[in-house]
Amino acid sequence: MAEGIMKKLYGTDCYVQSAGVFNDRDIDGFAVSVCEEIGVELSRHRSRSFDEMEDWGDDLGSFDLVIALSPASQRRALELTRTRHVDVEYWPILDPTGLGERRDDKLRSYRESRDQILKRLENRWERATGPNGS
Repeated sequence: MAEGIMKKLYGTDCYVQSAGVFNDRDIDGFAVSVCEEIGVELSRHRSRSFDEMEDWGDDLGSFDLVIALSPASQRRALELTRTRHVDVEYWPILDPTGLGERRDDKLRSYRESRDQILKRLENRWERATGPNGS
């Protein structure tokens, strides 16, 4: 969600690449749905791991900033950037996976995560465009 929202808000003003600790699943349908509500298209997005990024030739040293959304990704980012001049920030965002019994409850959790990400992005950088392209 974070990569899609950032690209929607800031376009090509910066290079954004999403990565996590694991890449063992496709993008979550609930994430696709709640991002679609704000004009962010995720259906073609694929999750990648830090290791996969390196295997594909992405040099973490070429990034200025890594934003970790979980303690595990923060640990991995710090480990991978310890010999590089890359800032790592940790943003404690709600992990909505596994929360809620009913569809409405799950969507509410995903919306909360989406909105936390959106607010953090807006607080960190000036908002370039709205989530609906305005």
